[in-house]
Amino acid sequence: MNYQIKKASIEDLNEAAELFNLYRVFYRQESDVEKGKAFLKERLLNNESDIFLVIADEKAVGFVQLYKLFHYTKLQKQWLLSDLFVHPDYRGKGFSVALIDRSKQWCEETNACGLMLETEKTNDIGNQLYPRCGFEYDGLHNYYHWWK
Repeated sequence: MNYQIKKASIEDLNEAAELFNLYRVFYRQESDVEKGKAFLKERLLNNESDIFLVIADEKAVGFVQLYKLFHYTKLQKQWLLSDLFVHPDYRGKGFSVALIDRSKQWCEETNACGLMLETEKTNDIGNQLYPRCGFEYDGLHNYYHWWK
């Protein structure tokens, strides 16, 4: 299948928001396209994240969203691969791997030391995909969250 990966801009907001909503529903969140759209719009307008879209059949069918972080031992920028999603109708075509490869290329383009990510232990697809793409499981650290 022919496809391309493009860096999303504000003109891609509607398509990105539809995919972002499906992604959030996958993680058991209430469907709310407009709220997700407002969230993505703010990220894009404030240059707070970089989003890449897979375009196939003349529409966006997957995305990855990256946030800038800084690594304390490498003393360099790194990217948090926060969100990765491919529409269920387009899975199994290598689009997730292509988005990860584009994210690695983005590290090169932005002089970042690498990517980090987290996923739920129950995300069987992701937990099989990421090691295949060269990610190493970090069993040495515990990740904690504090929410207000």
